[in-house]
Amino acid sequence: MLVIIMFRSRKSGSRNMVAYISVFNMYAKVCNGVLWFTADVVYGIIYVILVIIHFLVVGEPVYQGPEKVIYFQGKELDEELARDKHCLWYITFFTAWSPACSSLAPIFAKLSAEYTLDNLKFGKIDVGRYPEAAKHYHINDSTFSLQLPTISFFKEGKEVERRPSLNAQAKFQKFYFTEDNIKAAFDLNNVYAECQKILDAKKPKEDHAKSE
Repeated sequence: MLVIIMFRSRKSGSRNMVAYISVFNMYAKVCNGVLWFTADVVYGIIYVILVIIHFLVVGEPVYQGPEKVIYFQGKELDEELARDKHCLWYITFFTAWSPACSSLAPIFAKLSAEYTLDNLKFGKIDVGRYPEAAKHYHINDSTFSLQLPTISFFKEGKEVERRPSLNAQAKFQKFYFTEDNIKAAFDLNNVYAECQKILDAKKPKEDHAKSE
């Protein structure tokens, strides 16, 4: 079981102790549920109810490290994209109840702290709370969705890339949201360099204007 836990945690991109404990607890609960149902169906049902209550009341620890993520509500994302089309955006569409979204949170936060510029920003919107946003951006927010989480890249106010994406058979390809995978899929280093170059080109002009 330890091998399975380590393999699953590494594939998800989360390699901290909380991720390993979370996966271990999930498998432990499944095994305990099978054992309780084998011993007595009534006890099995009671155990499942208790697990559901525990899941609803006690969630996973919330990431509290450094981040530069802007959280959008309702139609705020649409308004921001329309307001400033010179700014590039990486947006995560997530839900609070999805373990995959919880695993992505610290990775996305770290990337935001490292790559945010005046013209390159990171944002998130909870499509569980704002289903109209899920519908507008074509995100399936159901329990069995393969699109949670989704990261989209917006340029000039329009989406130009997203993960996970559709393959040739119009099916969503599994995407492992590791830090390296995200950087590679969205060409993050080159995008950052280009945005920095634009800012550097503007700086002499601004300094010249101030001196006058």
